[in-house]
Amino acid sequence: MSPRKVLPVVSIAALASATWLMHDAWSAAGSPMTFFVTSTGSGKGADLGGLAGADSHCQALAKAAGAGSHTWHAYLSTTGTDGKPGVNARDRIGKGPWQNAKGVVIAKDLDELHGKNNLTKETALTEKGEMVNGRTDSPNMHDMLTGSTPEGRALPPGKDSTCGNWTSSGDGSAMLGHHDRMGLRDDDASKSWNSSHPSKACSQEALRGTGGAGLYYCFAAN
Repeated sequence: MSPRKVLPVVSIAALASATWLMHDAWSAAGSPMTFFVTSTGSGKGADLGGLAGADSHCQALAKAAGAGSHTWHAYLSTTGTDGKPGVNARDRIGKGPWQNAKGVVIAKDLDELHGKNNLTKETALTEKGEMVNGRTDSPNMHDMLTGSTPEGRALPPGKDSTCGNWTSSGDGSAMLGHHDRMGLRDDDASKSWNSSHPSKACSQEALRGTGGAGLYYCFAAN
């Protein structure tokens, strides 16, 4: 009878070491993500602390997800005030291409992003790689803050479309898009990812009232 082969014993410490090596290798490579929907908003409705505050939130979420090496900007337009021109969301996000946390390409460039893009409920994932509730889910969270036209530009001055350039959590209104491309009407505007309809007001409660949670899109600008 041949002697029984003795298999090497792998210690818990060795397994743990191997796991950390894999983690370090992944961290060094970085996440492929260059686009995401914020998993959380500011908690203050459309008061994001202006563009700077919104960008900072994008950066912090991306860093926590292993994609902090990019410069992240919120896809938000602002309205011109005091003789100063507004800011176009499309001018803040680089040239593309952009892909989600799973590596799925959303759009290869600005023209495709604002034309026939690949942004749907299944692809508009958070920085954690998770789907966001859509119109058929409870609670509905498909309204995304954008303040933008379908072309990604600022709306003309007059009626508020950016909740005081993202500093108001009370009166005012913000233009919203639908990340799940679903609306109450069967038309392109109702299904638009970035310019579907205005909010009732700017508070967290008002945003929830039309099917939102104060979330928005973040793009790697470099």
